[in-house]
Amino acid sequence: MCETFEISERRACRALEQPRSTQRYEPAEDAQERRLVRRMWELVRERPRFGYRRITRLLRREGWTVNPKRVHRLWKQEGLKVPRKQRKQRALGGVKRSLHRATHKDHVWAWDFIFDRTTSGRSLKWLSIVDEYTRECLTLEVGRHFRSDDVLDVLRDLFVIRGVPQHIRSDNGPEFIAKAIRTWLTNSNVQTLSIPPGAPWENGSAESFHSRLRDEFLNAEEFDNLAHARVLSTSWRLDYNHHRPHSALEYQTPAEFAATCGGRNSAPARSGSLRSPALRRGPHTSRLFHDPNPNLNSHNTWYRNWGHFNRTSLVF
Repeated sequence: MCETFEISERRACRALEQPRSTQRYEPAEDAQERRLVRRMWELVRERPRFGYRRITRLLRREGWTVNPKRVHRLWKQEGLKVPRKQRKQRALGGVKRSLHRATHKDHVWAWDFIFDRTTSGRSLKWLSIVDEYTRECLTLEVGRHFRSDDVLDVLRDLFVIRGVPQHIRSDNGPEFIAKAIRTWLTNSNVQTLSIPPGAPWENGSAESFHSRLRDEFLNAEEFDNLAHARVLSTSWRLDYNHHRPHSALEYQTPAEFAATCGGRNSAPARSGSLRSPALRRGPHTSRLFHDPNPNLNSHNTWYRNWGHFNRTSLVF
């Protein structure tokens, strides 16, 4: 207005009935907000696939007194955003969904395979097993290939450490429908749930986990060899269970949610915003994920890797 009508600031403020102190006000820089923005950038560099809600949860864990609206304002102000992914469209089919929905810890496990390659182009194959109720990643084994005997070795170790589930859900891959595996699971009183062919959404927990695994780990890391992939896989699995907030668990980590779950026969107490029903706190919690040193209780331990290296003669 001053430039358009060539008048002084005093006269323009009088005409607009605006105090001159308001016109000349300059906001003071907030040192704490600068530190907050700097920490946000550090977290975004560490976890580029996290949005502002998960970043808010991580900041709160570190002691910052922030709410999602403030972080969202700073997020927009700094121009931060998570790149959009092109999601596959699923046709509306008539396949009936499985009736065995997990209602408590160790009720239903889901397992599946996912593939990637080393920097030299050699194939890598991951076997993942997820607890559908607590969303914990119970194992993340990597190898060049998996035979039924290899899968049985993983299950034996996991059953000793974690316990025996009631059901295991999988697709119809040859490793899962092998006679040796089915016989062994039957003798262990574990029921197998095979999804219909061409219906991967029936194994939604494994598919959802593999989506996170691909987006946050496999697409972000380069693997020099098999040993390198094993080390990174173990590190990522522990981080996923103990530090990564899960949106389906009210942004608790899977380990935190598992600590609130009682025994497998406990009656669930539903929470309004949880997609998985929360259980009453019980005396039995998972040794695998709450030991002071979880590396000692993981079946990805040194003695097992060393034994596998001996079997493969250290050929990567």
